[in-house]
Amino acid sequence: MAIEVVEVRSTDELKEFVELPFELYRNNPYWVPPVKSEERNALLPEKNPAMRGCDTLLWIARKDGKCVGRLAGIIHHRHNEKTGELMARFSRAEFIDNVEVVDALFAKAEQWAKEHDANGIHGPLGFSNLDHQGMLVEGFDYLPSVVSEYHLPYYQKHMERLGYAKEMDWIEFRLSLAGFSLPEKAVRINDMVKRRYGLKVVNFKTRKELHEYGQRVFQILNSAFKDLFSVVEFNEETSRYYLNKYIPLLKPKFVKMIEDGEGNIAGFIIALPSLSKALQKANGKLFPFGIFHIRKALKKPDECDLLLTGVHPDWQGKGMVSLLFSELLQELIGSGVKNLETTGMLETNNKAIQNWKNFDHIQHKRKRCYRKEI
Repeated sequence: MAIEVVEVRSTDELKEFVELPFELYRNNPYWVPPVKSEERNALLPEKNPAMRGCDTLLWIARKDGKCVGRLAGIIHHRHNEKTGELMARFSRAEFIDNVEVVDALFAKAEQWAKEHDANGIHGPLGFSNLDHQGMLVEGFDYLPSVVSEYHLPYYQKHMERLGYAKEMDWIEFRLSLAGFSLPEKAVRINDMVKRRYGLKVVNFKTRKELHEYGQRVFQILNSAFKDLFSVVEFNEETSRYYLNKYIPLLKPKFVKMIEDGEGNIAGFIIALPSLSKALQKANGKLFPFGIFHIRKALKKPDECDLLLTGVHPDWQGKGMVSLLFSELLQELIGSGVKNLETTGMLETNNKAIQNWKNFDHIQHKRKRCYRKEI
Protein backbone atom coordinates (compact mmCIF):
# COMPACT_ATOMS: atom_id res chain seq x y z
CA MET A 1 0.00 0.00 0.00
CA ALA A 2 1.29 3.51 -0.86
CA ILE A 3 2.47 5.85 1.85
CA GLU A 4 -0.13 8.48 2.74
CA VAL A 5 1.09 11.81 4.13
CA VAL A 6 -1.65 13.97 5.62
CA GLU A 7 -1.68 17.38 7.24
CA VAL A 8 -2.60 17.34 10.92
CA ARG A 9 -5.95 19.09 11.23
CA SER A 10 -7.95 17.27 13.90
CA THR A 11 -7.48 16.52 17.58
CA ASP A 12 -7.16 12.82 16.76
CA GLU A 13 -4.44 13.49 14.19
CA LEU A 14 -2.55 15.66 16.68
CA LYS A 15 -2.80 12.79 19.14
CA GLU A 16 -1.25 10.47 16.55
CA PHE A 17 1.54 12.99 15.98
CA VAL A 18 2.36 13.24 19.70
CA GLU A 19 2.08 9.53 20.44
CA LEU A 20 4.17 8.17 17.55
CA PRO A 21 7.50 8.33 19.48
CA PHE A 22 5.94 6.26 22.27
CA GLU A 23 5.51 3.49 19.71
CA LEU A 24 8.88 3.94 17.98
CA TYR A 25 10.88 3.90 21.23
CA ARG A 26 8.80 1.38 23.12
CA ASN A 27 11.10 -0.54 25.51
CA ASN A 28 14.13 1.57 24.50
CA PRO A 29 16.09 2.07 27.75
CA TYR A 30 17.59 5.41 26.61
CA TRP A 31 14.54 7.32 25.39
CA VAL A 32 13.00 9.84 27.80
CA PRO A 33 9.26 10.31 27.12
CA PRO A 34 7.86 13.83 27.18
CA VAL A 35 4.66 14.65 29.02
CA LYS A 36 2.00 14.16 26.36
CA SER A 37 -0.20 17.06 27.45
CA GLU A 38 2.77 19.44 27.34
CA GLU A 39 3.75 18.23 23.88
CA ARG A 40 0.22 18.78 22.57
CA ASN A 41 0.09 22.28 24.06
CA ALA A 42 3.51 23.12 22.57
CA LEU A 43 2.00 22.55 19.12
CA LEU A 44 -1.03 24.81 19.59
CA PRO A 45 -0.47 28.55 18.95
CA GLU A 46 -3.18 29.47 21.44
CA LYS A 47 -1.12 27.67 24.11
CA ASN A 48 2.43 28.31 22.88
CA PRO A 49 3.25 31.96 22.09
CA ALA A 50 6.58 30.91 20.53
CA MET A 51 4.55 29.55 17.59
CA ARG A 52 2.96 32.92 16.86
CA GLY A 53 4.69 34.71 14.05
CA CYS A 54 5.69 31.36 12.50
CA ASP A 55 3.97 29.55 9.66
CA THR A 56 3.70 25.94 10.81
CA LEU A 57 2.35 22.71 9.38
CA LEU A 58 2.40 19.22 10.89
CA TRP A 59 2.28 16.02 8.84
CA ILE A 60 1.86 12.37 9.69
CA ALA A 61 2.70 9.48 7.38
CA ARG A 62 0.53 6.38 7.37
CA LYS A 63 1.25 2.94 5.98
CA ASP A 64 -1.53 0.37 5.91
CA GLY A 65 -3.56 2.80 8.01
CA LYS A 66 -0.94 2.99 10.77
CA CYS A 67 1.03 6.13 11.71
CA VAL A 68 4.69 5.41 10.87
CA GLY A 69 6.23 8.88 10.59
CA ARG A 70 5.77 12.54 11.44
CA LEU A 71 7.33 15.88 10.58
CA ALA A 72 6.74 19.57 11.29
CA GLY A 73 7.54 22.42 8.92
CA ILE A 74 8.24 25.93 10.28
CA ILE A 75 8.84 29.25 8.57
CA HIS A 76 10.33 31.31 11.38
CA HIS A 77 9.91 34.85 10.04
CA ARG A 78 11.79 36.60 12.84
CA HIS A 79 14.81 34.32 12.44
CA ASN A 80 14.79 34.87 8.69
CA GLU A 81 14.68 38.62 9.28
CA LYS A 82 17.63 38.31 11.66
CA THR A 83 19.79 36.26 9.27
CA GLY A 84 18.61 37.71 5.95
CA GLU A 85 18.03 34.17 4.66
CA LEU A 86 14.79 32.69 3.39
CA MET A 87 14.87 29.36 5.19
CA ALA A 88 12.35 26.80 6.34
CA ARG A 89 12.87 24.61 9.39
CA PHE A 90 11.91 21.02 9.90
CA SER A 91 11.11 19.87 13.41
CA ARG A 92 10.04 16.83 15.43
CA ALA A 93 11.20 14.35 12.80
CA GLU A 94 10.32 10.79 13.79
CA PHE A 95 9.93 7.81 11.46
CA ILE A 96 10.37 4.09 11.04
CA ASP A 97 13.41 2.84 9.14
CA ASN A 98 11.71 2.89 5.74
CA VAL A 99 12.91 4.75 2.64
CA GLU A 100 9.43 5.33 1.24
CA VAL A 101 8.16 6.81 4.51
CA VAL A 102 11.12 9.15 4.96
CA ASP A 103 11.10 10.23 1.30
CA ALA A 104 7.39 10.99 1.37
CA LEU A 105 7.60 13.09 4.55
CA PHE A 106 10.57 15.20 3.46
CA ALA A 107 9.25 15.61 -0.09
CA LYS A 108 6.11 17.10 1.43
CA ALA A 109 8.12 19.44 3.67
CA GLU A 110 10.47 20.55 0.89
CA GLN A 111 7.58 21.26 -1.48
CA TRP A 112 5.84 23.28 1.24
CA ALA A 113 9.08 25.22 1.85
CA LYS A 114 9.37 26.04 -1.87
CA GLU A 115 5.78 27.29 -1.89
CA HIS A 116 6.86 29.73 0.84
CA ASP A 117 9.78 30.89 -1.34
CA ALA A 118 12.38 29.28 0.94
CA ASN A 119 15.81 28.73 -0.55
CA GLY A 120 16.64 25.92 1.85
CA ILE A 121 15.47 23.85 4.76
CA HIS A 122 17.33 23.03 7.95
CA GLY A 123 16.75 21.28 11.23
CA PRO A 124 15.71 19.80 13.47
CA LEU A 125 14.99 23.26 14.87
CA GLY A 126 11.98 24.41 16.85
CA PHE A 127 10.11 27.60 17.64
CA SER A 128 12.92 28.83 19.91
CA ASN A 129 16.29 27.63 21.15
CA LEU A 130 14.48 26.25 24.23
CA ASP A 131 12.41 24.03 21.94
CA HIS A 132 13.42 20.70 20.38
CA GLN A 133 16.58 21.14 18.34
CA GLY A 134 19.22 18.84 16.92
CA MET A 135 19.30 15.19 15.84
CA LEU A 136 21.36 12.76 17.89
CA VAL A 137 24.31 11.43 15.85
CA GLU A 138 26.58 10.22 18.69
CA GLY A 139 25.83 8.80 22.13
CA PHE A 140 23.01 6.37 21.47
CA ASP A 141 23.82 4.39 24.63
CA TYR A 142 23.42 7.28 27.05
CA LEU A 143 20.33 8.64 28.74
CA PRO A 144 19.55 12.18 27.54
CA SER A 145 18.55 15.04 29.79
CA VAL A 146 14.94 16.20 29.69
CA VAL A 147 15.92 19.17 27.50
CA SER A 148 17.96 17.13 25.04
CA GLU A 149 17.00 14.73 22.26
CA TYR A 150 17.22 11.02 21.50
CA HIS A 151 17.08 9.38 18.09
CA LEU A 152 18.05 6.04 16.62
CA PRO A 153 21.21 5.62 14.47
CA TYR A 154 19.29 5.13 11.22
CA TYR A 155 17.93 8.69 11.32
CA GLN A 156 21.34 10.08 10.41
CA LYS A 157 21.67 7.69 7.47
CA HIS A 158 18.37 8.84 5.99
CA MET A 159 19.27 12.52 6.34
CA GLU A 160 22.53 12.02 4.49
CA ARG A 161 20.83 9.88 1.83
CA LEU A 162 18.37 12.73 1.18
CA GLY A 163 21.23 15.19 0.61
CA TYR A 164 21.17 16.94 3.98
CA ALA A 165 24.58 18.02 5.24
CA LYS A 166 25.87 19.18 8.60
CA GLU A 167 25.24 22.85 9.37
CA MET A 168 26.04 22.91 13.11
CA ASP A 169 26.62 20.48 15.98
CA TRP A 170 25.87 20.70 19.68
CA ILE A 171 28.02 18.58 22.00
CA GLU A 172 27.30 17.37 25.51
CA PHE A 173 29.53 16.36 28.41
CA ARG A 174 29.20 14.30 31.56
CA LEU A 175 31.21 15.49 34.57
CA SER A 176 32.00 13.45 37.65
CA LEU A 177 31.85 15.49 40.86
CA ALA A 178 32.72 12.59 43.14
CA GLY A 179 35.76 13.54 45.21
CA PHE A 180 36.03 16.94 43.53
CA SER A 181 36.73 20.04 45.57
CA LEU A 182 37.26 23.57 44.38
CA PRO A 183 40.99 24.43 44.34
CA GLU A 184 41.99 27.05 46.92
CA LYS A 185 43.43 29.20 44.16
CA ALA A 186 40.04 29.27 42.40
CA VAL A 187 38.31 30.26 45.65
CA ARG A 188 40.77 33.13 46.17
CA ILE A 189 40.36 34.37 42.60
CA ASN A 190 36.57 34.28 42.85
CA ASP A 191 36.64 36.20 46.13
CA MET A 192 38.94 38.75 44.53
CA VAL A 193 36.58 39.17 41.55
CA LYS A 194 33.63 39.75 43.88
CA ARG A 195 35.52 42.37 45.91
CA ARG A 196 36.99 44.15 42.88
CA TYR A 197 33.66 44.67 41.18
CA GLY A 198 31.41 44.87 44.23
CA LEU A 199 29.46 41.78 43.21
CA LYS A 200 26.82 39.98 45.23
CA VAL A 201 25.80 36.32 44.91
CA VAL A 202 22.03 35.90 44.89
CA ASN A 203 20.78 32.64 46.41
CA PHE A 204 17.20 31.39 46.27
CA LYS A 205 14.99 29.50 48.70
CA THR A 206 11.59 29.54 46.96
CA ARG A 207 10.21 29.31 43.44
CA LYS A 208 8.34 32.55 44.08
CA GLU A 209 11.73 34.28 44.33
CA LEU A 210 12.72 32.73 41.01
CA HIS A 211 9.59 34.11 39.36
CA GLU A 212 10.45 37.59 40.63
CA TYR A 213 13.79 37.43 38.80
CA GLY A 214 12.47 35.54 35.76
CA GLN A 215 11.98 38.32 33.21
CA ARG A 216 15.37 39.79 34.11
CA VAL A 217 16.98 36.43 33.34
CA PHE A 218 15.47 36.43 29.86
CA GLN A 219 16.79 39.93 29.27
CA ILE A 220 20.27 38.54 29.94
CA LEU A 221 19.57 35.58 27.64
CA ASN A 222 18.51 37.91 24.85
CA SER A 223 21.65 40.03 25.13
CA ALA A 224 24.10 37.17 25.73
CA PHE A 225 22.77 34.75 23.09
CA LYS A 226 21.61 37.14 20.37
CA ASP A 227 24.40 36.28 17.91
CA LEU A 228 24.35 32.51 18.46
CA PHE A 229 23.19 30.01 15.85
CA SER A 230 19.39 29.57 15.54
CA VAL A 231 18.60 31.99 18.39
CA VAL A 232 15.66 34.41 18.25
CA GLU A 233 14.96 36.98 20.96
CA PHE A 234 12.35 36.09 23.58
CA ASN A 235 9.56 38.61 24.06
CA GLU A 236 7.77 39.04 27.39
CA GLU A 237 4.96 36.65 26.50
CA THR A 238 7.30 33.89 25.34
CA SER A 239 9.52 34.40 28.39
CA ARG A 240 6.53 33.98 30.67
CA TYR A 241 5.57 30.77 28.86
CA TYR A 242 8.98 29.18 29.49
CA LEU A 243 9.17 30.47 33.05
CA ASN A 244 5.84 28.80 33.84
CA LYS A 245 7.07 25.62 32.17
CA TYR A 246 10.45 25.27 33.87
CA ILE A 247 10.33 27.02 37.26
CA PRO A 248 8.08 24.31 38.83
CA LEU A 249 10.84 21.80 37.98
CA LEU A 250 13.71 23.78 39.46
CA LYS A 251 15.32 23.34 42.85
CA PRO A 252 15.79 26.99 43.92
CA LYS A 253 19.15 26.48 45.62
CA PHE A 254 20.56 25.13 42.33
CA VAL A 255 20.02 28.56 40.72
CA LYS A 256 22.73 31.18 41.23
CA MET A 257 22.82 34.79 40.10
CA ILE A 258 25.34 37.57 40.39
CA GLU A 259 24.28 41.20 40.90
CA ASP A 260 26.51 44.21 40.42
CA GLY A 261 26.70 47.10 42.87
CA GLU A 262 23.61 48.72 41.33
CA GLY A 263 21.44 45.62 41.61
CA ASN A 264 21.66 44.67 37.92
CA ILE A 265 22.03 40.99 37.01
CA ALA A 266 25.51 40.37 35.68
CA GLY A 267 25.00 36.65 35.08
CA PHE A 268 23.18 33.50 36.11
CA ILE A 269 23.56 29.72 36.09
CA ILE A 270 20.81 27.12 36.41
CA ALA A 271 21.08 23.41 37.18
CA LEU A 272 18.09 21.10 37.10
CA PRO A 273 17.87 17.83 39.06
CA SER A 274 17.89 15.02 36.53
CA LEU A 275 14.31 14.03 35.74
CA SER A 276 15.10 11.56 32.96
CA LYS A 277 14.45 8.37 34.94
CA ALA A 278 11.39 9.90 36.58
CA LEU A 279 9.88 10.74 33.20
CA GLN A 280 10.60 7.23 31.97
CA LYS A 281 8.54 5.93 34.89
CA ALA A 282 5.81 8.50 34.20
CA ASN A 283 5.63 7.36 30.55
CA GLY A 284 4.02 10.54 29.28
CA LYS A 285 1.47 11.08 32.05
CA LEU A 286 1.65 13.32 35.11
CA PHE A 287 -1.30 11.66 36.82
CA PRO A 288 -1.89 9.65 38.81
CA PHE A 289 1.73 8.60 39.47
CA GLY A 290 3.95 10.65 37.14
CA ILE A 291 3.98 13.70 39.41
CA PHE A 292 5.02 11.47 42.32
CA HIS A 293 8.11 10.24 40.42
CA ILE A 294 9.05 13.81 39.45
CA ARG A 295 8.72 15.14 42.99
CA LYS A 296 10.82 12.26 44.31
CA ALA A 297 13.55 13.01 41.75
CA LEU A 298 13.57 16.69 42.76
CA LYS A 299 13.87 15.92 46.47
CA LYS A 300 17.44 14.57 46.80
CA PRO A 301 19.11 14.25 43.40
CA ASP A 302 22.51 12.65 42.87
CA GLU A 303 22.58 13.76 39.22
CA CYS A 304 21.85 17.17 37.72
CA ASP A 305 21.62 18.75 34.28
CA LEU A 306 23.37 22.05 33.64
CA LEU A 307 20.48 23.83 32.01
CA LEU A 308 21.56 27.41 31.19
CA THR A 309 24.36 29.87 31.81
CA GLY A 310 24.17 33.50 30.74
CA VAL A 311 26.43 36.50 31.27
CA HIS A 312 25.58 40.07 30.32
CA PRO A 313 27.87 41.28 27.50
CA ASP A 314 29.26 44.04 29.76
CA TRP A 315 30.55 41.36 32.14
CA GLN A 316 31.92 38.83 29.69
CA GLY A 317 35.65 38.17 29.93
CA LYS A 318 35.80 39.22 33.61
CA GLY A 319 35.71 35.82 35.28
CA MET A 320 31.93 35.75 35.64
CA VAL A 321 31.42 32.21 34.26
CA SER A 322 34.06 30.82 36.61
CA LEU A 323 32.47 32.62 39.55
CA LEU A 324 28.98 31.38 38.73
CA PHE A 325 30.11 27.80 38.16
CA SER A 326 32.11 27.79 41.38
CA GLU A 327 29.12 28.99 43.40
CA LEU A 328 26.91 26.33 41.82
CA LEU A 329 29.50 23.57 42.28
CA GLN A 330 29.78 24.20 46.00
CA GLU A 331 25.98 23.92 46.29
CA LEU A 332 25.79 20.74 44.21
CA ILE A 333 28.63 18.97 46.00
CA GLY A 334 27.25 20.00 49.38
CA SER A 335 23.90 18.51 48.37
CA GLY A 336 25.40 15.14 47.42
CA VAL A 337 25.26 15.49 43.63
CA LYS A 338 27.73 13.05 42.06
CA ASN A 339 27.35 13.70 38.31
CA LEU A 340 26.56 16.70 36.16
CA GLU A 341 25.31 16.54 32.57
CA THR A 342 25.77 19.55 30.35
CA THR A 343 23.00 20.26 27.90
CA GLY A 344 23.96 20.90 24.28
CA MET A 345 26.54 23.60 23.65
CA LEU A 346 27.62 24.72 20.21
CA GLU A 347 30.79 22.92 19.16
CA THR A 348 32.26 26.32 18.24
CA ASN A 349 31.95 27.56 21.85
CA ASN A 350 35.57 26.77 22.72
CA LYS A 351 35.66 28.95 25.85
CA ALA A 352 32.79 27.06 27.45
CA ILE A 353 34.20 23.69 26.43
CA GLN A 354 37.52 24.54 28.14
CA ASN A 355 35.66 24.79 31.46
CA TRP A 356 35.51 21.00 31.70
CA LYS A 357 39.24 20.28 31.37
CA ASN A 358 39.73 20.26 35.17
CA PHE A 359 37.06 17.61 35.71
CA ASP A 360 36.88 13.88 35.25
CA HIS A 361 34.67 14.11 32.16
CA ILE A 362 33.63 12.58 28.87
CA GLN A 363 32.20 14.18 25.73
CA HIS A 364 29.57 11.55 25.05
CA LYS A 365 26.76 13.00 22.95
CA ARG A 366 26.48 15.03 19.78
CA LYS A 367 23.40 16.51 18.10
CA ARG A 368 23.32 17.89 14.60
CA CYS A 369 21.42 20.49 12.62
CA TYR A 370 21.22 19.50 8.96
CA ARG A 371 20.79 21.80 6.00
CA LYS A 372 19.76 21.36 2.37
CA GLU A 373 19.39 23.93 -0.38
CA ILE A 374 16.18 23.50 -2.36
